[in-house]
Amino acid sequence: MDVKIEESWRAVLQEEFDKPYFADITRFVRGEMLAGKTICPPPRCIFNAFDKTPFDRVKVVILGQDPYIGYGQAHGLCFSVPRGVKAPPSLENIFKEIETDLGIPRPSHGCLEGWAEQGVFLLNAVLTVCVGDSLSHSKIGWERFTDAVISILSDRKQGLVFLLWGNFARHKKGLIDTARHYVLESAHPSPFSCARFFGNRHFSQANALLKQQGKEPVEWRLT
Repeated sequence: MDVKIEESWRAVLQEEFDKPYFADITRFVRGEMLAGKTICPPPRCIFNAFDKTPFDRVKVVILGQDPYIGYGQAHGLCFSVPRGVKAPPSLENIFKEIETDLGIPRPSHGCLEGWAEQGVFLLNAVLTVCVGDSLSHSKIGWERFTDAVISILSDRKQGLVFLLWGNFARHKKGLIDTARHYVLESAHPSPFSCARFFGNRHFSQANALLKQQGKEPVEWRLT
């Protein structure tokens, strides 16, 4: 299939794109659009995480579940919103933890492209959703695809730092070779579990693990 995605990712994922299940995903999403439903994120942003973080540049992986369902919120990077859109509560709690952990004050926006461009791969397990309808595309095959993405990262790269927040993300640990990579786990930054998210110090820990390998740490400050 001719999927519009960054070329280094296309090279490693072409086998998945050629499988029948991926054609089924494409057919379903197009059918939703033809039926007049609004898809989040907009089609041009579905593979934004891949486009902003080429395969060879990935060094940290943050896993989300599915895109934000509010109109205009999702733009293909987990937890992120476009500039000018109010940061949702989970993202606000991420910023609070960064301030506690690293002394970096809350930014003026919630767009995480600055992280993605440094090698932080912001992957949702499900890449599309209908506006206002949480998990509406959770059964169409996206998880098969993104599980393959995680497995390929695990198999073909070395020394990645995976940040797994909440039970959903933590269940993906079985796809990761922990002899080759680092896994940091905690509760989700959602308001329902943030008391157990706060204090995880994952941002300073991730940078320490990168520096330990001679890799450039992430500048978590957003400008």
